[in-house]
Amino acid sequence: MNVLLIGSGGREHALAWKLAASPQIGRLFAAPGNPGIAAHAECVALDVAVHAAVVAFCRDSAVGLVVVGPEAPLVAGLADSLAAAGIRVFGPSAAAARLEGSKGFTKDLCARHGIPTAAYARFNNAPKAKAHVRRLGAPVVVKADGLAAGKGVTVAMTLPEALAAIDDCFEGAFGEAGAEVVVEAYLEGEEASLFCLCDGTTALAFGTAQDHKRVGEGDTGPNTGGMGAYSPAPVMTPQMTERVMREIVEPTLAGMAAAGSPFCGVLYAGLMITAGGPQLIEYNVRFGDPECQVLMLRLDDDLLPLLVAAAEGRLAGHAPRWCDEVALTVVMAAAGYPGRLRTGGTIAGLEAAAAGEDVAIFHAGTALRDGRLVAAGGRVLNVCARGPDIAAARERAYAAVDRVEWADGFCRRDIGWRALARTGSA
Repeated sequence: MNVLLIGSGGREHALAWKLAASPQIGRLFAAPGNPGIAAHAECVALDVAVHAAVVAFCRDSAVGLVVVGPEAPLVAGLADSLAAAGIRVFGPSAAAARLEGSKGFTKDLCARHGIPTAAYARFNNAPKAKAHVRRLGAPVVVKADGLAAGKGVTVAMTLPEALAAIDDCFEGAFGEAGAEVVVEAYLEGEEASLFCLCDGTTALAFGTAQDHKRVGEGDTGPNTGGMGAYSPAPVMTPQMTERVMREIVEPTLAGMAAAGSPFCGVLYAGLMITAGGPQLIEYNVRFGDPECQVLMLRLDDDLLPLLVAAAEGRLAGHAPRWCDEVALTVVMAAAGYPGRLRTGGTIAGLEAAAAGEDVAIFHAGTALRDGRLVAAGGRVLNVCARGPDIAAARERAYAAVDRVEWADGFCRRDIGWRALARTGSA
């Protein structure tokens, strides 16, 4: 089967790496891809915002499945255009992608269906939002309603922080995404992520992970797209996973189907595990980045048939196999991230770095210039490793990090600290 993978980041490199290993794969294309993805797929210069061009390419290249990596094309309706042309696609419709495209939409869905989540209010102007925040006091959470590349959420520990976050939204810091804000009550607990493959009616639990959103060690500094992750998440025991499926995921799937917007694709539940049980923080409608990277390292199964089954509405009865080992990824970012970036620096030593036991390096923001591999984004490399436990996986990952030659790169040195604290190894 010929497959077209949409995207250019570390998530897509991990997906390309896994899809390329499928015995069922024919030609694997990536649009636009990156230098790392090019080792596994044919990179094509397609403007994925031009849906007719994507459809034409799929027809000309006999593509049997399109896998959409990032959220923006899904919110923009790429899956709808492909489906209308009779092309099989793994990813939700624009209507279903509202679960990520509008935080207010998701909060309203939770309210209608009794899905546990933080108390909230929606506002389309700053004065009313600020008045509400002053009544609530801090800590409080302020979210831009729309897509903001993972940067539209402020966990404000003080009132001035919350008021400044509201100003950021309404003064255009996040573009159209900040035209409306959602103000939420602060939740205390441990964050974790659960991923599910969905076919509109069936949801199949597909691994757990914990991300590290803050740029600095000890979870300090501004939020980022993610500085590292590990899988599985110890807090997500089989009992907790079953509870999240029953109380959060399954009611969501039923509610979307009842509303005429069945969800097909990856449903990524960002969770807070509180003393009273799991609470939904937010939904994403695609694999997480960098969580996808550790999931692909642990998946001991062929990914392609699972994605096809989800796209065709026949997930029931599938049970993916997972290895028993832990996977951990460290994000290497460009100096200045998540602010003003220092890009263009040469990167070397990747072959030696990836030669270690159970190590894989995925490209997230690289480019080739005059034959040199250079940094071309904020999050640039995902250095990943597996091991029998979190300590071993972390040791292997950081040993690989230390072999990468990149003067302008940095990373957090404490990825996995929560899991290590549980075992007394921190």
